[in-house]
Amino acid sequence: MELLLHYIWKHKIFPLKTLRTVSGETVEVIDAGLPNTNAGPDFFNAKLKIDGTLWVGNVEIHTLASDWKKHGHDGDAAYDNVILHVAETVDCDVFRANGEPVPQLQLSCPENVSRHYEELRRAEIYPPCYSILSSLPKLTVHSWLSALQVERFEQKARAISLRLERCNNHWEDVFFITLARNFGFGLNGDAFEAWANHLPFRAVDKHRDNLLQVEAFFFGQAGLLDEDLPDADDYLRKLQHEFRYLQHKFQLTERMTVERWRFLRLRPGNFPHVRLAQLANLYHKEQSIFSRIMEAETLEAIKKILTVATSPYWEEHFNFRKTSPQQEKRVGEGALNLIVINTVIPFLYAYGLHKANDSLCERATRFLEGLKAENNHVTRLWSGAGLPVFTAADSQALLQLQKEYCDKKDCLRCRFGFEYLRRK
Repeated sequence: MELLLHYIWKHKIFPLKTLRTVSGETVEVIDAGLPNTNAGPDFFNAKLKIDGTLWVGNVEIHTLASDWKKHGHDGDAAYDNVILHVAETVDCDVFRANGEPVPQLQLSCPENVSRHYEELRRAEIYPPCYSILSSLPKLTVHSWLSALQVERFEQKARAISLRLERCNNHWEDVFFITLARNFGFGLNGDAFEAWANHLPFRAVDKHRDNLLQVEAFFFGQAGLLDEDLPDADDYLRKLQHEFRYLQHKFQLTERMTVERWRFLRLRPGNFPHVRLAQLANLYHKEQSIFSRIMEAETLEAIKKILTVATSPYWEEHFNFRKTSPQQEKRVGEGALNLIVINTVIPFLYAYGLHKANDSLCERATRFLEGLKAENNHVTRLWSGAGLPVFTAADSQALLQLQKEYCDKKDCLRCRFGFEYLRRK
């Protein structure tokens, strides 16, 4: 497999004997080069000694040498600076576009590496490398989790950048849209984001000091005021009346439909109605929530900003049909932690990159390390396999590992996979 050949070349997992080209010249790999994920040769700027002469250039790798011609490299000037062609099977000579022959090295994957790779790919247990985790050096685990944490930060920062492009670089709007998504807590995340994208923020801002009107905007744009209930109470009728007025005033034509919301397997406290009421109260209470969050220097200060309840009506209701025993429906500690992890911390990092402000990026890392690890099926699996999971930084790193490596069976890019493959 070509990917495995790339792997053993990158990590210089070579046979314990002198490497030679097919024509008998000795090959010494000083630097395997930089992997290239785009078009062109597979490794850039490799340093090799071929028959005693130092060469600096690119390396191309194939399963069969004949793939060189099959892929059109013999007529592509981009491959003229290839100093070595590596193939598992050399079945022909290869030439550059100018007709010069390219030195070739026949390289086989070590049997133990190939066997362990197949074990990882075929394993049905998760994680597939569980048998070595408890024996890994702490430094190996710490360095890989730290790298995964940064990778996840950067991935989330890119997602924020895409939202900024759609919102004309309005950070307050993008923050609220992301916050709304995370108020969906997975099951309704997509619906909450779609709803927030339908909000006419500048129109809502004109009525931000009136909580009833903010609620009318929020519930109306969510499509939750369309029900014609024969026994509708005063509060629902007021919201419907206010929303009709606001629709006419701002010529609102697009909104969500009630079918987008999911209610099955939801605890009543997580019903969209309750979460929308909390968001409405937060939007009404905090006039510049993004700016305040960016200025907050402690987790306690951030949680104080985000700790919000509902208007009195929702203390006795879960939706417009269902009443509940009177209880303040405040965002709980567990929900707050998830919101901080998935909204606040990524924005601190992304805004720090945007402003070239290292202190914001460092604050994001500090906050993540100051929160307890998330308790979900992924973290429980890793913990059960012998990998300690203490902080949210650990759990976020493991979520990145699961999503971008384990689920894709991309063990060749994983440092745990590397430790598994190198076993004898």
